[in-house]
Amino acid sequence: MSITIPILLGVGIIVYQYNKFTEAQIKEIVGYFKNANYFYVVLAVFIGFIGNAIRAYRWKYMLDHLGYESSFQNNFMAVNIGYLLNLTVPKSGEISRALVVKKYNNIPFDKGFGTIVAERILDMFFLLFFMLLSVILQFKIVKAFILDKIPLHLIALLSVIGIVSFIVFILIYKYSKLKIVALFKEKISGLKEGLLSIFHMKEKWKYFFQTILIWVSYLITYYVATKVIPETSELTLRAIITCFVVGSIAIAFTNSGFGAYPFLTSKVLLFYAIAEPAGTAFGWIIWTSQMLLVLILGLLSFLLLPILNRK
Repeated sequence: MSITIPILLGVGIIVYQYNKFTEAQIKEIVGYFKNANYFYVVLAVFIGFIGNAIRAYRWKYMLDHLGYESSFQNNFMAVNIGYLLNLTVPKSGEISRALVVKKYNNIPFDKGFGTIVAERILDMFFLLFFMLLSVILQFKIVKAFILDKIPLHLIALLSVIGIVSFIVFILIYKYSKLKIVALFKEKISGLKEGLLSIFHMKEKWKYFFQTILIWVSYLITYYVATKVIPETSELTLRAIITCFVVGSIAIAFTNSGFGAYPFLTSKVLLFYAIAEPAGTAFGWIIWTSQMLLVLILGLLSFLLLPILNRK
């Protein structure tokens, strides 16, 4: 179910969106694919590759701090496999990364997974920073986009549900005597060491600097991709940051943005007077090219990991 539901949701979004297009608009979308400037597609993919490599290199700092060695090549292949598995089950890639270094570098799962949770929390703060920056730079557009897609009463309801769920979780975690809760606490203690390692390691400033490089590479990737079709090539930096945030949210909260990424991209681009067929084509070109990178690197990593770690 965890695999089929996200895929069915993505398929549902695609069917819903394309049923709204006329035959002429669908031909227009196909035309954008045919006439796209694929030099910028390749360049954006290459910058995405660099971002993956930096993420793999950055991971080494936390593992070293915990007293474990893992080569760059293993880290890089673990990251690639993680991204590949995220195409199926959302967030399964984080588990697979910890399993890879456990198998090939004998790093305890809870410690390795703790370092991954730590970097994901840090990534979440960077995403929140860009979201806040987007709100500051484009307040009217962000407000209109959110209220247009999500009714205000639904936002309030989801917020209340989230707060109540969090309070219930804290109370159960603190006071429950159930065995499953005790087991969960035991696992959390291992995660905690990996999680806190980010603040105590000697190379923490290099780690934070490389985190900035990763997110800058993501933003540059998006900027380069806007040159793919004429309609998006003149977007301002403010507009690019807003569109980048919307796309990042689609990827972060679905199975790598399948269906949701092109759909939300086309909707936010409407606020910048870019017609939905152009916005949809742009979203699909970016998403497809980046997912091809994920697919190729992930499959290669699956094949090469056992070969390069024969000893």
